Amino acid sequence: MEKMALESNAAAMVAPGKGILAADESSGTIKKRFDKIKLESTSESRRAYRDLLFTAPGAEKHISGVILFDETLRQRSSDGRPFPELLASRGILPGIKVDAGAKSLAAFPGETITEGLDGLRERLAEYRGLGARFAKWRAVIDIGAGIPSRYAIEANAEALARYAALCQEAAIVPIVEPEVLMDGDHTIERCEEVTDGVLLTVFNALFMQRVHLEGIVLKPNMVIAGKKCAVQSAPQQVADATLRCLRRRVPAAVPGIAFLSGGQSEAEATLHLSLMNRAGALPWQLSFSYGRALQQSTLDAWRGQASNVAAAQRTFLRRARLNGLARNGSYDAAMEQAAA
Repeated sequence: MEKMALESNAAAMVAPGKGILAADESSGTIKKRFDKIKLESTSESRRAYRDLLFTAPGAEKHISGVILFDETLRQRSSDGRPFPELLASRGILPGIKVDAGAKSLAAFPGETITEGLDGLRERLAEYRGLGARFAKWRAVIDIGAGIPSRYAIEANAEALARYAALCQEAAIVPIVEPEVLMDGDHTIERCEEVTDGVLLTVFNALFMQRVHLEGIVLKPNMVIAGKKCAVQSAPQQVADATLRCLRRRVPAAVPGIAFLSGGQSEAEATLHLSLMNRAGALPWQLSFSYGRALQQSTLDAWRGQASNVAAAQRTFLRRARLNGLARNGSYDAAMEQAAA
């Protein structure tokens, strides 16, 4: 394990003013996004869209790293350079999604286990050779009647830790992503209870598997009420509950926390991050690793048309800049209208 290199890359991923672009949508997920703009999802249309994002002028000011899907890692920019090479030339770390998705957990209705450990050591060696410097693995925890079970939490934590150890063995920084879904009608109090238990279990598993905490980035959900809950959370309530949970369970050795957006709107995800970064001194960097919350308005501006590329890139950069401001707590919701 190259601890110094791991620590250096982990720190770069959560550098002040910057965050991570999650562009690792599977072919099925990107098809759903393209369907909304009436664009056929092909290898070329997916390449063209990612090229738009990765070549946006000035993106490196606000984006520290990009999580890629396997297909994208092997594709090239319009200038012929492999995407990992293009990103690295701009000072942006290339990353790779390595899990095989959440599958039904046998004998536990409504719960899932993330697969993909088989052959992971060999795949990581290949990805490292292709330019990846960090990786991502997502565990999915749902809240519902009688769930999550203790076993589902433990099984997913065990897989996350195993993945993290294998990544560090390959000199790749693991993004550890235990996502408690915001689907459902649960309260913010219930989300905090579950998130607390999930983080406790995940860090116990990381410790047991000798994962070097200074060489990881945590990608958790924010503590928030379910989308179907009758009482929705006020922004400050989300910030306070999330920080309370993190302070209890995330060791100070972890260099940074890059939140997932998890179905929040672009403005909501940015505001919540900004409010947390106004809380004063914290032991870790609080950053973002957003997919939809960085890309939705960009997709709407692009709509698959080459003539819209420049406008879509401006839209993407505006969103990235606003999230960069949220990194130091200087974002305000009024900026949404001013930036439009």
